[in-house]
Amino acid sequence: MEQKLPGGVATWACAPGFPPAVIFPFTPAERFGTRNRYEFQFLMYRPLFWMGRDGKPEIDYSLSLADEPEWDDDGRTVTVRIKPWKWSNGETVCADNVMFWMNMLSRKGPRFGAYTEGYFPDNLVSYEKVAEDRVSFTFDRVYAKNWVVMNQLTMIIPMPKAWDRTADGPVDATHDAEQAEAVYEYLLAENGPMVAETNAHRTKWAGSPVWSVVNGPWRLKSYTEEGIVTFVPNEHYSGPNPAQLDEFRQIPTSSDEEEYELLKSGDAIQVGFLPPALGVQPDNDPTVGGPNPLGDRFNLVPQILFNVRYMQMNFTNSTIAGTLIRQAYVRQALQSCLDQDFASREIYQGYGWAQTGPVPVLPASDLVSPKLRDGKSFWPFDVDRARELLADNGWDTSVMPAVCVDEGKAGVPAGTKLSFLLRYVEGRAALTRFMEQFKVDAAKAGIELRLSEVYGSVLVAEDCPGPPTPDNPKLWEISTWNGGWVYDYPTGEALFQSGAAFNCSNYPDAHADALIDKSVTSDDINALYEYQEYISEQVPVLFLPNTPWRLFEVASNLRGFTPINPYGMVNPENWYYVEETS
Repeated sequence: MEQKLPGGVATWACAPGFPPAVIFPFTPAERFGTRNRYEFQFLMYRPLFWMGRDGKPEIDYSLSLADEPEWDDDGRTVTVRIKPWKWSNGETVCADNVMFWMNMLSRKGPRFGAYTEGYFPDNLVSYEKVAEDRVSFTFDRVYAKNWVVMNQLTMIIPMPKAWDRTADGPVDATHDAEQAEAVYEYLLAENGPMVAETNAHRTKWAGSPVWSVVNGPWRLKSYTEEGIVTFVPNEHYSGPNPAQLDEFRQIPTSSDEEEYELLKSGDAIQVGFLPPALGVQPDNDPTVGGPNPLGDRFNLVPQILFNVRYMQMNFTNSTIAGTLIRQAYVRQALQSCLDQDFASREIYQGYGWAQTGPVPVLPASDLVSPKLRDGKSFWPFDVDRARELLADNGWDTSVMPAVCVDEGKAGVPAGTKLSFLLRYVEGRAALTRFMEQFKVDAAKAGIELRLSEVYGSVLVAEDCPGPPTPDNPKLWEISTWNGGWVYDYPTGEALFQSGAAFNCSNYPDAHADALIDKSVTSDDINALYEYQEYISEQVPVLFLPNTPWRLFEVASNLRGFTPINPYGMVNPENWYYVEETS
């Protein structure tokens, strides 16, 4: 029998290179990711709708700040009722908190990572408080309802009245959107530099009168110079599932090897991540944990997310590299040199599967085009095909790197050499091995890849997102942070729409824009299929094999960790310890 134990401390090891870097939940694209939002901010500041229910890609209304939305008959107006949860300072979560967020989004949308020009909130005719606990949104036309709720309304993170201020005192951006700019600048200053890599400003967060006002089950106790983050239960939390542990800690790591040593050391951490090369899945079912090299002290739990992984390519690069990237056949040749089956089998030890399209193959769903469900229908690994693509478009592939001999076909000047700088995140041994194999295979087709390792958060901040500026000409060429995108609803407006905040490649394509628009305004699943097939054909990013986001190692006496949230949310408030009793 098991006996539930009260309290205790659980320590979580952060992925190498990605400590919590932003506490302000109006997070810009350069910091917009699972690490900052789902594993840090959302412990304290709950979104309007909680994504993921019982391990499925759905909304969990029981954990959401709002009830299921109600639609008017015309299909254009939706009303949301906010539940009367409490902020830790005694304020009630209410319609004003949603209006505060919306006013900021209306003025500073391009600085929010999920913003896409022309979509939320640009596609609203109006948003208004209709009662103390209700807000209505009227759209400019009829959109697919699932898309509205899962891709638009999920952006909203209600903000308390206590944040509606500047350094000079309280203001009223809640009711006057014109004041939102000044409030944004104040809150940005309270956060500290968005791309700074030191922890000096982060040590102030716990004691801040701004960030200490929370509505989630946790509040921040401390953030040390060494990067150790400690949460304690929010004693004023009024939602479901209050925290059962005494503390939840997050500690930084610099590499897979360091993390593995922490796991082997015994009691240093209770939740870590097995380096991919050490996990073996003998049955080739990546959703199931195979033999555990750590024995029975930990449970091996694959984290399967509703995501795709990719490398971005810089369409706005002003050098010859950008000209090359803008040629579809070059991108198709590069994709054909990525041996996803080798990586899944040899590098990720069976914990991998092919993915050559923009909609996740796993978890299985009917949202994936039938043409893409095997992960290999568009540009599978085929070096000979890559070489033929280049030769047919005016390249001499008998030399290395290949040289352009027919600029009329190639779209680049004669004499150009086919060479790219590929930057990738450091400290990830499996990724390094994969990039080295990619370099070898690409060379067989005549493509030179010059590899460069870069610290993770530096890589993301420098290489993504946004167009070039005089201060930052954005001359990177190909880049990967070993991640990608976790979807809510898998349309492409956030990733591939021209000008989207997280279109890190700055990929512009009018036809793709039209297909994306069709997919978000129609409930016909074929519109979603048509969009993803076109993106797969055009290769605006290099799709990588998908893998479990991490192979979690969870202390064998820690319960409440599963089911895994398919969007990357974590709920340490559900965790508790047990001991065996006779």
